Amino acid sequence: MQYKQLGTSDLQVSEIGFGCMSLEEKDNNELLHQAIGAGINFFDTADLYRKGLNEEMVGKALKGKRSQVILATKVGNQWRSDGSGWDWNPRKDYILSAAEKSLQRLQTGHIDLYQLHGGTIDDPMDETIEAFELLQQQGKIRYYGISSIRPNVIREYVRRSRIVSVMMQYSLLDRRPESCGVTDLLRQHRIGILARGSLAQGLLAGKPAKSFLNYTAEQVKDAAGAIGRVAGESYTTSQVGIGFALHHPAITSAVAGIRTAAQLAAITGGLGLPALSERDMDLLARSIPVNHYDAHL
Repeated sequence: MQYKQLGTSDLQVSEIGFGCMSLEEKDNNELLHQAIGAGINFFDTADLYRKGLNEEMVGKALKGKRSQVILATKVGNQWRSDGSGWDWNPRKDYILSAAEKSLQRLQTGHIDLYQLHGGTIDDPMDETIEAFELLQQQGKIRYYGISSIRPNVIREYVRRSRIVSVMMQYSLLDRRPESCGVTDLLRQHRIGILARGSLAQGLLAGKPAKSFLNYTAEQVKDAAGAIGRVAGESYTTSQVGIGFALHHPAITSAVAGIRTAAQLAAITGGLGLPALSERDMDLLARSIPVNHYDAHL
C-alpha cells in the first residue's frame, strides 16, 4: 500500500480509502480490521449515514486501533426530529453541536478530517468556515475539508478557507472535475482530492452496463471493456478502475465503498493496484469521450 500526504496537512493517507457508507447493520469489526491489515488507514463516514448508526459502528470497530487510523466524517445534513428526512444546515451553531455528537458516536477525542457534506453557492460560507476553524482551535478536529462536486462552491472554499481536501466523484466515467479545471486548481493550491465513485457504482467492476450520467449503456460497456483489457489476467477490474483514478496527479486517495470481504480482496488482493502505463491510460481514455459539468459552474 502506498501513502500520500493529504494536501498541506500532516496526514499520510493510504491510496485506497475505506468508504464506510455501505456497511451493513451488523458487526463490522472483522472487515474493518482486515482493511487495516491490508494497509488501509483512511476511513470515511458521515453523521448522515443511518442517522448516526454508521458512525457508531465505525467508532466501535476502530476504538482499539485509533492510533493506526485516520478517521474522517462529515456534517451539514440535519435529520428532522420526526425522522422523515434531512435538511441542509451549514450554520455555525449546528456544525459545532453536530461535531460533539459525532465525537461521542465515534468514541474518539478528535476527528482527523471533518468535512462539509455538500454545499451551495448561497451558503453562509464565512460562518461555516468559522465553525471549522473554531473546532480546529479547540483540538476537536485536526483538519477540515469539503465533500462537493460543484465547481463554483469548490472555488469559493479554495479562495476563502484553509481546506486540505475535497472529496468528489472521479472515474473513467466521470472526468467532469478534470474537464472544468477543478483538478488543476486544487493541485495548484496543494489541496488533496479524495476520489469517490472510482468504480462508477460497480459499472467498471463487472456490473451489467446501463446508462450513467450522460453516457449510454453502450458507451459504458465500451469503457468497462477497456478496463477489462487492461486488467487482463493479472489484475481485477476494480484494481484497474481505481488505478485509473489514482494515475491523475491531483488525486490523493480513492475512497471505495466496501461492504464485504470479497470486495476488499478484489481491490487490495493479489498484486495490488497496477502501475498503469501511458499506453494503458491512452487505451482507457480513448474508450469514451470526456464528459463535462452543465451546472454549478
